[in-house]
Amino acid sequence: MQVVDDYYNSVMSADVDPDEFVVRAKSGNRATIECARTGNTHDVLNFCHNDIFGFSQNRAVKDAAIQAIEDFGTSNSGCMALCGRSSPHEALEQEIARFKGVEHTHLFLNAWMALQAFMDGFCHLAKPVPGFRNDRPVLVMTDVLNHGCITSAAVNASSRSGKVFTKSPPVHVHSYKHCDMSHLRKKLKALAQPDDRILLLTDSVFSMDGTIVPLPEMVDILSNYPGSTLVLDEAHASGAIGAHGGGICEYHGMSPADILARGVNPVILTTFSKFAGSAGAAISGFSKGLERLMNACPTSIGTISLPPSAAASAAEAIRQLHANPELVTQLQSNARFARHRLGEVGFEVLGETNVLPIVLPGHVPPKHAARHLIEDFGIWVSPIWYIARPRMRAVINAQHSEQDILQLTRAMTEMRSNFEPRQMTAGA
Repeated sequence: MQVVDDYYNSVMSADVDPDEFVVRAKSGNRATIECARTGNTHDVLNFCHNDIFGFSQNRAVKDAAIQAIEDFGTSNSGCMALCGRSSPHEALEQEIARFKGVEHTHLFLNAWMALQAFMDGFCHLAKPVPGFRNDRPVLVMTDVLNHGCITSAAVNASSRSGKVFTKSPPVHVHSYKHCDMSHLRKKLKALAQPDDRILLLTDSVFSMDGTIVPLPEMVDILSNYPGSTLVLDEAHASGAIGAHGGGICEYHGMSPADILARGVNPVILTTFSKFAGSAGAAISGFSKGLERLMNACPTSIGTISLPPSAAASAAEAIRQLHANPELVTQLQSNARFARHRLGEVGFEVLGETNVLPIVLPGHVPPKHAARHLIEDFGIWVSPIWYIARPRMRAVINAQHSEQDILQLTRAMTEMRSNFEPRQMTAGA
């Protein structure tokens, strides 16, 4: 462990370790947090969390979780393949099918495990079956700015999880420039072989840049490769974009069935930690075979399933979203207002959704800017510095008021003015 300890000491000396906080109390967008670095407690207005509709604190959503605990206990105590699905699991699968317009769904503890299971199942299938031979290579295309869970699944795609060696055909992984459909088209033309199974992985909304993927053009490109598969990670799209919060397909006036009709197989990743105020993830699509196959993948059969209470709360949150469409309108209105006000005072705000990547001037270090926002203004915003263009990332939600957003704008403006080049020191 000496190497680890030495590295940690170097990280601390360079002051690149993230600040840590313990949330001592929480109500709506107000929180009381304790800083591990200083031991100080701060009452803050929260622009960090992803609970975009406040469903984690919604009475009906909490009651659904509590009832599931009463009925099924705190855990499924095993995987669904061996221990069965509970009624809340089944109900959530049905809600996802209606919400996303697909037929089959498999639930996971989180998106990382869901995507790894998908890659295992799609690329390598499961145990060999007499009379069946998997001999078609897989060509994987991934956006260079995809979220870490997508990238991790892609770079580990060459061997099935839990196996050092595999007898599957080769898996070739290539990236393309961020949302650059011309580059994607050229790379597919150069790389795709007649027998390849083509798989494209992309975020619908990119969490660090706020970019919305150009889905219609992407489908046009993939339609030239009949039978290709398109995986859409809807983590920051579900609830946030589309007239009713349906995500990337609704935003572009399409449906998964429309994509399927073009000869492209849509697979949708839905996560419940943002729009649904819960936890967990789901892989959904039109293939019953894929849904059943993921039962045998290590990140499904080799670990515990989503707790029934998390499934019940996510299902109820989807019902609440359908019953209260004004929440989506309010969220999108708040996002536009925040972008407008920050732009008025000279900040560059990337993207076009409720995720606001606010690019900072070169002389403003994000980590220390975040400290000032908390300590001097009572504003909690995430600093992002492991990235080419350092930034603050503010997440706007439906519960933020105009006054909250104006408070954010004033704090960001004053914080920026407090950072002059001469003040830049590692311990500032």
